[in-house]
Amino acid sequence: MLDQGTIDWDDFRFVLAIVRGGSVSAAAKQLGVDHATVIRRVDRLERHLSAKLFDRRKTGYLLTEAGQRVADSAEAMESTIVANQEQVGGSVARLTGTVRIGAPDGFGTAFLAPRLAPFADRYPDLDLQLVATARLFSLSKREADIAISLTMPKEGRIVGRKLLDYRLGLYAAPAYLDRFPKITSRQDLPQHRFVGYIEELLFTPELDYLPQVSPRISARFRSANLIAQLNSTLAGFGIAVLPHFMASDYPQLVAVLPEEISITRTFWMLMHADSKDLARIRAVADYIGEIVERERALFAGR
Repeated sequence: MLDQGTIDWDDFRFVLAIVRGGSVSAAAKQLGVDHATVIRRVDRLERHLSAKLFDRRKTGYLLTEAGQRVADSAEAMESTIVANQEQVGGSVARLTGTVRIGAPDGFGTAFLAPRLAPFADRYPDLDLQLVATARLFSLSKREADIAISLTMPKEGRIVGRKLLDYRLGLYAAPAYLDRFPKITSRQDLPQHRFVGYIEELLFTPELDYLPQVSPRISARFRSANLIAQLNSTLAGFGIAVLPHFMASDYPQLVAVLPEEISITRTFWMLMHADSKDLARIRAVADYIGEIVERERALFAGR
């Protein structure tokens, strides 16, 4: 039975440290205490709550169902404390833990990764993970804390906001264009080689660009990875549909029919309703929104 009079609320911090560090040793290092202190504080909290918070296994400490509820509550308390510190003191609060971002490979690798250093300087105790791959992320299964998506889900407890529309166009390298017939209109495209996605591996129809360019073309080289498509295009394999924010990093690429062919897609930023207000997640989401807004022209191809 819960005995509120005996609970040291600081014990919840030890639970969070284990969850975020993945082990008692990591938690002890993060908190600046010894291994035994972490175990003692968690054991005490379990006694006070009359609940087992972790399954102790050789591979580490795994949260029980009760432990997950306690960890969620502890994060909510932490977020409230951080918000109060910032409102009252006007200073940047100390955030700890890990935030995992799931993003398409192009956005994650070409845009986001090179722009995270200033965030790390601001929050030196907060770790970032970036899963930059072409796939859907299950926020309910905690595959990511924040997901950048090409669509806004219509079901589930997902909260999202539109980041921005971005534009794509046709690009090729001189090594290709110098060897193949000149392109003066869309009607010339069927006689050319194209680079694109593997259709059966598309995680969203939003990536199926080529039919929008022309129903008479198909890719001679296909990859589920946009970076591979970019590299093959740079090497002269053929023509690819690339986001302007990526192509702008490679001045050797030549825009093909830029006045005639332009494709628009949308980036959405998604979070789970249960975690969107956590201070560490909110801080990362706000930062992503800020850098995207600051470089909006890059996504428009200007």
